[in-house]
Amino acid sequence: MSFSFRSTSLLIAGLMGLTGIVAAAAASHGSDPRLMAGASAMCLAHAPALIALYSAWRSVRTAPLAALLMIAGTALFAGDLVMRHFAGHGLFPMSAPTGGVIMMSGWLAVALGAVLPRNEA
Repeated sequence: MSFSFRSTSLLIAGLMGLTGIVAAAAASHGSDPRLMAGASAMCLAHAPALIALYSAWRSVRTAPLAALLMIAGTALFAGDLVMRHFAGHGLFPMSAPTGGVIMMSGWLAVALGAVLPRNEA
């Protein structure tokens, strides 16, 4: 079985959605829900966006770049919040803000996809 980046992005979307639900459950059972709730929100916001990019992959020129940026940014941002919750420290200095900027770049790539010429199907 061969996986392309397109199909891998759909796999990650599913895992990101699962992670968002798990993080929401952890937030509802912990003493301080803020970090896990933030991680949950980022995962649950970007999982459907990845599914939409998967669907538009062939027609939106920037879909692969947008997906890559959203995946990396969400992993950094949510990963840092989860690490802070469980370990008491982040992944590395400035990892959450870096992840946030990368996620914003992913959304900018989506917006650029609206003005760039479409791929021929």
